[in-house]
Amino acid sequence: MSESPDTRSLVSASSQLNLMEIDTIDDKEFDIPQVDTPPTLESILNEPEEEEEPFILEDTSLMNTESIDAHSCETSSLASSDSGDRTHLKRKRKTLELHTAIHGSVLRHSILKGISAQIVSAADKVDAGLPTAVTVSGVIVVGTSHGLALVFGKDLNQALRLCLGSTATGAEYGAVSALSINHDCTRLLCGFAKGQITMWDLANGKLLRTITDANPPGSAILHVKFTDDPTLAVCNDSGGSVFELAFRRVMGMRTCDSRCLFSGSKGEVCNVEPLHTPPDLKDHPITQYSLLAMASLTKILVIGLKPSLKVWMTFPYGKADPSSIPQLAWQFVPVQKAVNPVLAFCRGVTVHFLLVKKDDSGTIHVIKQRQLQLDCDIISLSWIDSRTLVAVDSGEKLRVVDRPSQEELETIDMAEVQLVYNSSHFKSLATGGNVSQALALVGEKACYQSVCSYAGQIVILGTKSAHVMTLRSWRERVDFLLKQERFVEALSLAWSFHEGTAKAVLGLFGDPAKRKGVVADKMVEILFQYVEHSLKKCPEHGKIQVMEQHFLDVVPVVVDYCLLLQRTDLLFSQLYGRLGENCVARGVFLESLEPYIVSERLGCLNAAVMKDLLAHLQDNNMMDSIGNCLVHMDITSLDIQQVVQMCWTNQLYDAMIYVFNRGINDYINPMEKLFQVITPPLRQGRALTDEQVVMGNKLLVYISCCLAGRAYPLGDIPEDLVSQVKNQVFEFLIGVHSADAGPDEDMYPYIRTLLHFDTREFLNVLALVSSSLQKHRDNVLTFEDFKNDKQALEYQQRIVDILLKVMVENSDFTPSQVGCLFTFLARQLAKPDNTLFVNRKLFDQVLEFLCCPDDDSRHTERQQVLLELLQAGGVVQFDEGRLLRLAEKAEFYQICEFLYEQKHQYDKIIDCYLRDPLRKGEVFNYIHNLLSIPGYSSEEKQCVWNKALQHIQELVTLDPAKSADLVVVHFPEEVGPIITQLQDDHLVFQFLRCLLDLREGPHPQALLKLSPDLNELHISLMCRFAPRQLTDFLKSSQEYRLEEAIQITKQNQLHEATAYLLEKKGDAHGAFQVLLKTLKVKLCALTEGGGAQQRSGEECEGGAVLRRVEEGLRDIIALCHRSSQSLNPQQREVLWFPLLEAMMSPQKLLKGPDARPTSEALKELTMNVLNRMSSFIPLPAIIQRILQDPVYGKGKLAEIQGLILGMLETFNYEQTLLETTTSLLNHDLHWSLSHLRAVVSKGLHPRQDQCNICLQQYKRRHDSPEQIIVFSCGHLYHCHCLQRKGRSQMDPRLFQAWSCYKCTSSQGGRGGDRGALETGRGRNTSLAQTSRTAVGDVKKVFVETTLDPQQSQSWDQLRSLYRGPSRLAILSEISHCHGNEKSGLLNPAQPGTGSIFHSENFQLKLSPPPLVEE
Repeated sequence: MSESPDTRSLVSASSQLNLMEIDTIDDKEFDIPQVDTPPTLESILNEPEEEEEPFILEDTSLMNTESIDAHSCETSSLASSDSGDRTHLKRKRKTLELHTAIHGSVLRHSILKGISAQIVSAADKVDAGLPTAVTVSGVIVVGTSHGLALVFGKDLNQALRLCLGSTATGAEYGAVSALSINHDCTRLLCGFAKGQITMWDLANGKLLRTITDANPPGSAILHVKFTDDPTLAVCNDSGGSVFELAFRRVMGMRTCDSRCLFSGSKGEVCNVEPLHTPPDLKDHPITQYSLLAMASLTKILVIGLKPSLKVWMTFPYGKADPSSIPQLAWQFVPVQKAVNPVLAFCRGVTVHFLLVKKDDSGTIHVIKQRQLQLDCDIISLSWIDSRTLVAVDSGEKLRVVDRPSQEELETIDMAEVQLVYNSSHFKSLATGGNVSQALALVGEKACYQSVCSYAGQIVILGTKSAHVMTLRSWRERVDFLLKQERFVEALSLAWSFHEGTAKAVLGLFGDPAKRKGVVADKMVEILFQYVEHSLKKCPEHGKIQVMEQHFLDVVPVVVDYCLLLQRTDLLFSQLYGRLGENCVARGVFLESLEPYIVSERLGCLNAAVMKDLLAHLQDNNMMDSIGNCLVHMDITSLDIQQVVQMCWTNQLYDAMIYVFNRGINDYINPMEKLFQVITPPLRQGRALTDEQVVMGNKLLVYISCCLAGRAYPLGDIPEDLVSQVKNQVFEFLIGVHSADAGPDEDMYPYIRTLLHFDTREFLNVLALVSSSLQKHRDNVLTFEDFKNDKQALEYQQRIVDILLKVMVENSDFTPSQVGCLFTFLARQLAKPDNTLFVNRKLFDQVLEFLCCPDDDSRHTERQQVLLELLQAGGVVQFDEGRLLRLAEKAEFYQICEFLYEQKHQYDKIIDCYLRDPLRKGEVFNYIHNLLSIPGYSSEEKQCVWNKALQHIQELVTLDPAKSADLVVVHFPEEVGPIITQLQDDHLVFQFLRCLLDLREGPHPQALLKLSPDLNELHISLMCRFAPRQLTDFLKSSQEYRLEEAIQITKQNQLHEATAYLLEKKGDAHGAFQVLLKTLKVKLCALTEGGGAQQRSGEECEGGAVLRRVEEGLRDIIALCHRSSQSLNPQQREVLWFPLLEAMMSPQKLLKGPDARPTSEALKELTMNVLNRMSSFIPLPAIIQRILQDPVYGKGKLAEIQGLILGMLETFNYEQTLLETTTSLLNHDLHWSLSHLRAVVSKGLHPRQDQCNICLQQYKRRHDSPEQIIVFSCGHLYHCHCLQRKGRSQMDPRLFQAWSCYKCTSSQGGRGGDRGALETGRGRNTSLAQTSRTAVGDVKKVFVETTLDPQQSQSWDQLRSLYRGPSRLAILSEISHCHGNEKSGLLNPAQPGTGSIFHSENFQLKLSPPPLVEE
């Protein structure tokens, strides 16, 4: 069709377009940017791919067409957000995020201004309607809601070339719902909302075909897609079906044959995507099959259209949100040196990948790749290159994702684009909305026709504009950051391009070296720009700290990237020269070099920079920084003497040593300088200063490094100098005199100085070197680097001889220092491969020194040294007898143990442990292990056994518990003799208590069962040492004799224990008498001190006496309570009345106001006795005894009013409780019987008017009287029918019991037995109503049946209402709680206190029984 008359007006309307606030780019940027060298297929195949060959999901040879099946889920439809909805145009405007901090701006977002303007103009001028669909190839085609297809060119002007269709066609066909252009851009397919499809010639705008019968009528076209074959296309309608369209031209007539590929009745398909092959891969073996991917609501299918229809695979989504939209996208991806198509598909948040490849045998395989997990619901998915996907989520955010790393590169907010949705087509509103709810729900967020990709471009259609997204080249991404002056991020991004770690890279080709060279040149350019920018932006005025901070943010970045690029020439020439123009920048630059020098990232500086660095640090008094830098730099270009003088002056000893060693290979001069400082004060006996101590310590470390072949302060000595350095250092140390020795200088001055400075550390250095010598077979740098091993051993022997000569023959060394030397010698001699020779007399001197009893210093160390010497075989050098005597004299018990163990005298080792204060506690483990572990002879064990028995008293004194454990395991038969051997009673008590104490466990028991006499001995000792624990022991133990135990407790006057034993014996009265006597004594003490208590001010003492009375009373009441259970009334009175008498008699002795508190306390205790005894003694007897008491029996009634009222309260409460309980029981019984009667007397209505056995209506039988039985379940029977079926039982009470035949038969045929069983149990059964239809008199028959299922359910519901605590139990609990209160039943109450028990109307408020609906 030709252009519309109003086409020219579209261009003029561009000024009316309200462009979004986006960084717009020229239209020419819409094209893919030009690159220097286009990529070749070989370069693509050689690109590294982070993919692993996964498992084969399904073999396509096993697939068939029967596997195409899906079921759509029924869901309710949501509100549509279709492009035709005017409210959709009023979305909130949001700022677009054009970049992220890590990868920069990956996508270029451009507005197609010409197309956008003409879309708006067409809607206003020619009533084209709103845009609904877009497709792109050689041209861009936009479909509208009024049936027009606008064809735009992709040139700079974006001119409108064709306007296909008319508004009249739109009125007939509806909106354009789908578009597709063939591979050579000559044909256009348009699908419409009412189901029609048109084909247009894009060269002249001619309508070639109108297809109206390709799909069922009444369904909208959702997708129409050309395949690689120009004569073959596929379409998908709103019914969920997929059709193949085959175009033919016969005799000049254009026809179209339609074939159904997938029926919507098997599961609605809502997306189709054919595989399109790029021109350079047209010979790929997969292209011959014309692959088509289809996405239904439950799975995806991959089918081949050629040479014949075949299903290659199906893949279910799994669990997914019903509103999520299935997405499909094909892309040829290089994987493992081959390019094959990969299908990306998703529904929801998980993107799956399927690789399709053909092996050498011709078999097609579909292989599942690693899936991609996103955190958003995806509504559009497209490939922008073989490694990068672009997804649009339901929040209209465009996300760029790198597939191999699964990293999100960029997120762009597309809300202001006002994306066009295809909801109305999925709901098929143009044809009446005849779609499933599931498809309508998916269509809420469908935008298949609004986002399309082609040749690395993604075109997005908005309601008033068109947009295109393309990948930026690597240079553009860097320049984008540079334009925003984000230099650090630009350098970081460029470095990722340099290292090959960047994502979505475009424009870098060639071999890796060439790529790195190109990127490195760009980074150098950025560094220059960054430096110039920092100098330009530096504040000219203000604080120096501000300027320094400004350059501190710049210089380290510049240095870092120069070192990464290995361009130190650039750093120290051009960049340093440019920064050096600013004095602040120059200082910051020089100071920034220190961490790189220290970390050895920067080891070589040119002479000018090194000179400037040292001068700057020295001028700013940063001497520590100079020292740190010098030991990591190549200082061959410096003035050595000047640097050494500077280091010495500023105490930079490490740097000075380094300069001597590395600058002129001099390893002796540093030692000479340090010795010159520390030797004079040590020779004069003066204390060293802190600085001199530091120098001495550095000297020791330096010597150890030289002798070990290590450089000081770090690194290694060059291999060719190791032997020479070691020889020089040893010769220097063992020199007889120094170079400038005076006449009074002692021999060996250097060794003498080091021994005086720190004897222990110097000997440790020598020991370390000696140890390294013995490991020379392990290639450790030690004496092996001397001229030969013989010379090394000579050096070692010589230095030992010198040490002995210097320290033994001179008296200016302290004994501690001499001891350190002997310790060193002992350790060297104790080594297995020792080669040192020391005079035998020196061994004796070493032994006498180490075992010297007069020197207590470092006792443990001396013992350990001697022990090491003996363990290494040094015992052969000594006389063992003399050695043992010296060790015992020096209290070296570990040495004694070693010697005794060599002689197998294990029993004497026990003495060693017992005498050693540090190891006494280990003797128990030693004895136990030796007696338990095999490997020792019986004679040896017997000796140890006897020795342990000899020292048993000492062992028990040391730890009774461990001794008891030892006795139980090894000496169970010797308990008696052991106790006899123990002379201290308290020791015996502790030992027996440990033996008899109960051990924790499921069944607590004593360690050892002892004889009764030992238990009684333990009881006797407990009476003396632990009387409070005696009763508990008597309760837990059963191994003693009662009579003897009673005598023991009586002798020791432990009345509580005596009472327990008497009660246990059965003499409750005797136990009562003992406790009563004790109580009377306590009461006597209370009454005697009661009068003077307040006057003397001893309230605390009186309170303690009262508490003792309460405790004694509690014990005797508990005894009476336990005993009263098995006594007759007379015997109970014998117990309780003496106790009452004992409590009442002291009260008559308390007179006067001062005794009132004590009297009140006794009365309260008396009320407690009355309260407890009232459960066993009748109240009249109690009242009679009270009235006979002289305290209460004389005087006015007011004195006993409290007691009387207390008993009356008890009576009132118990009477009320009894009456209330009886009333409740009667009420419950009445209610249950009345409810049961109501249920029984209720009329029954039969379900049918016929017998359920003979199926005859009872109303029609008038020939003879007949009894009819109706059950509560509604079933009706004749009496003789039930009798014939055996559904009646005779009750012993002469009542006949019936059961429903139909109900009981449905329960497994056991109804009769069940009825008899239920009746036999006396269960409440339902009563059946019996009626008679007869001519004569009516006769009533009483019938009793079992419960049917409905009645059983009702009965269970009734019983469930009474579940919970019994009301009688509640009343009992109330009574119990009330009786335990202090102000309880018999407590005296003052008149007028308002007690509820004094009220005549007192009654318990209890809830009534529940109501049950009839």
